[in-house]
This record gives sequence, C-alpha cells and structure tokens, in this order.
Amino acid sequence: MRCPFCATDDTKVVDSRLTADGYQIRRRRECPVCKERFTTFESAELLIPHIVKNNGSREPFDERKLRTSLSRALEKRPVSTDDVEQAIHRIVLQLQATGEREVASKFVGDLVLGELKSLDKVAYIRFASVYLSFDDVEEFSKEIERLRN
Repeated sequence: MRCPFCATDDTKVVDSRLTADGYQIRRRRECPVCKERFTTFESAELLIPHIVKNNGSREPFDERKLRTSLSRALEKRPVSTDDVEQAIHRIVLQLQATGEREVASKFVGDLVLGELKSLDKVAYIRFASVYLSFDDVEEFSKEIERLRN
C-alpha cells in the first residue's frame, strides 16, 4: 500500500487485529522511507442486492431510505442512535448474506419489522400500520394482540 505521507509504493504491516465487531481487520502500517505510521481497515466487499418493488420495478438498495423509515417509526421514542445504527447494520448484513442479486421489498420490510419489534413495540406498530396497510381498527387491534403474545 502506498504511504499517504511520502507516496512510497511499499509499506510494512506492523500490527493486525480484528475490530470489535469482527467484520474488519485493522492494520498498523509503517513506511520504510519516512518512518511514518498509519492505520488501514480491511473488510469484505459484499454486494447488496437490488430491491424489487411491488409494482415490479427495480432500484438499488438505499440505506438512507432505510434510516428514514426507521427514524420515522422511532420518532420521539427512547431508542438511541447507536441502537438504530446497529439495527441498520444487521439489516444490511442480512441482505448481503442472501447472496442474491435482487430481493423483494417485502423481504426488506420484514427485516425492518423484526428489528423494530426488538427495539420498540410502539415503533413496530407505527411501521406495521403503514407497511401492512391496515384497512381498519380491527386489523390494528389484531396486530397489537399478536405483539402482546
């Protein structure tokens, strides 16, 4: 790897460790010419599948849309930003783990429901009411009852 300080083409790895989450390798490198040290991170580059919408159209996965949906459902709820980011990370990992080029939007919605169910029950109901398109109060009540059990 090229040294960011003097642009020497070859640097030496002096230390390698897994990051806390286990998905990256942190490497300390040293330049043999200028003796500067710097850190690099290495991670697997996995593809995130495209999303197939209900109308058949396809679009690239957009993490911002996911974050916005979760934020709306969790608005004014006692859930930390770190918990939301971890939920997003888990959803992205599950999408990558499919190994598919495309997944149905329903699959993503179900992943979101699963994360919200464990994060905050009120947020789960908020998201479910839109995602599952409740037609009346009875369906809403049934979902709340399922959540209680």
